[in-house]
Amino acid sequence: MNRLMSSKVRAALFLLAALLQLLPLSTLSAIGVPALSGRVNDYAAMISPSVKAELEAKLQQFEAAESTQIAVLTVPSLEGEPIENFSIKVAEAWKIGHKGSDNGVLLIVSRDDHKVRIEVGFGLEGRLTDLLSGRIINDEIVPSFKAGKFDDGFSKGVDAIIAAVHGEYKAKPQAKGSNGKPSIPLLFIILLVIYFISQLTRGHRGGGPMIGGTGGGFYGGGGSFGGGGGGGGGFGGGGASGDW
Repeated sequence: MNRLMSSKVRAALFLLAALLQLLPLSTLSAIGVPALSGRVNDYAAMISPSVKAELEAKLQQFEAAESTQIAVLTVPSLEGEPIENFSIKVAEAWKIGHKGSDNGVLLIVSRDDHKVRIEVGFGLEGRLTDLLSGRIINDEIVPSFKAGKFDDGFSKGVDAIIAAVHGEYKAKPQAKGSNGKPSIPLLFIILLVIYFISQLTRGHRGGGPMIGGTGGGFYGGGGSFGGGGGGGGGFGGGGASGDW
């Protein structure tokens, strides 16, 4: 009886192993979401450092003026996962766009798969339609990619996306100076408060309080756009895909 059961177990395990061999790789190990390192995340090394810096600055300025958040991502391979599934997974994980406005866009490129996609947030689908997204891919990005001019393709693609969504949203005014830093009166008040606190606590601790911070900046919530602290925008599969 034990031998019979053992034979059945071995046969079942053999059959299971054979079935697993037939499954696509994507069902066994889907590609994970890369860490957000900036507005331009070139994990496939497709963009030159100079153009990457230009795109980073351009997207930062555009967000400061209009609040719309645009990100670029390149990956070496999708490892069998459809680019449509992967792009929306990234957009939601990175929390691109602002909650309520849903004004986020992701331009994603898979180098080895020769695939490109523009993922559009709900709030921008009226401007950056599926049809227009497809035209940007086919008319601006793909021809440059086919010619091996990746810098041109990314630059033209980003410019076309910005042109399409320009004017849809405006950034909320903030209590900052013209250079984007806290105004002098506000900074003076903050320093004054810190000084008084340090004087009050000096007798109870071995020294004054240590002043520091994470640096703030563009990314909220530790590795995400954060939607200005509002949880990020929503995506529903709007946009278009293409290949070269």
